Amino acid sequence: MLKGKDFLSLKDFSIEEITKLLRLSISFKQEFLTGKRVSNILKNKSLALVFEKPSTRTRVSFQVAINQLSGYSIYLDKSSTQLSRGETVSDTGKVLSRYVDGIIARVYSHQTLLELANSSTVPVINALSDLYHPCQALADLLTIIEKKGRTKGIKMAYVGDGNNVCNSLMIASSKTGINLMVATPPGYEPKQEVIELANKFSSETGSKIKVSNSPEEAVTDAEVIYTDVWVSMGQEEEKDKRLRDFQGFQVNNDLLKFAKKDFIFMHCLPAHRGLEVSSDVLDDPLHSVVFDQAENRLHTEKAILSLLV
Repeated sequence: MLKGKDFLSLKDFSIEEITKLLRLSISFKQEFLTGKRVSNILKNKSLALVFEKPSTRTRVSFQVAINQLSGYSIYLDKSSTQLSRGETVSDTGKVLSRYVDGIIARVYSHQTLLELANSSTVPVINALSDLYHPCQALADLLTIIEKKGRTKGIKMAYVGDGNNVCNSLMIASSKTGINLMVATPPGYEPKQEVIELANKFSSETGSKIKVSNSPEEAVTDAEVIYTDVWVSMGQEEEKDKRLRDFQGFQVNNDLLKFAKKDFIFMHCLPAHRGLEVSSDVLDDPLHSVVFDQAENRLHTEKAILSLLV
């Protein structure tokens, strides 16, 4: 039973629950592609989008998802709420719970998300925190299933920063049997707590999770290649250092020579062309699936909203 449950990280969901979300996502996408774009699942339901960070895909996909499910969305950035004047996250959660049926939050600190969930009596959905990005990971799983037909036994390489996207990919992979190798520069590895969690889950599913400092090692024989920006929101002061440290970690055609011939390339977007990925890789019509991946945010978010709210 998922109704009323928070969606903060995929670590809190069983493989059966993740499978249920993915199956419903596929159903929603099939309806979308055949022209049926409106459901009444969220009729008379209101959802608050509380965003501390800017957003394109996350904001638009959630608002469209809510609309297609016949719900109503209220967008609140930090500057337009009393959070900007010192109201606590806890009080905000308690108040919003009296008005809306769910809260979608995009925050800087995962601790903010935990406080919001602890104080709210309605489901809280993580639309991105510094620790996890589970909505993105669910869309990634759907994309891999569409393109490769399975998750079990897939070899995936993640090349770049051990950030929130990487953390969620590790959890998603370990839960669904994907063999994931993460390659980061020294000092940019995923958080140790996430590595330990992924290893725990992988012992139950048989997936193999490994962290390396070699992009070539990670990409060798990989069926899925994934990267993300080197400088995330809130890290702008580190930009010059990061650009130096990530030299040699660009996903380009030289690196992709190590991958399987039928690999797919994934990126959660926005992409910084010429930094973490070359434009020819991003635009490659044969291998790049980044825009299918972006569209899948819409369908997986409809599944999340339907089952939780």
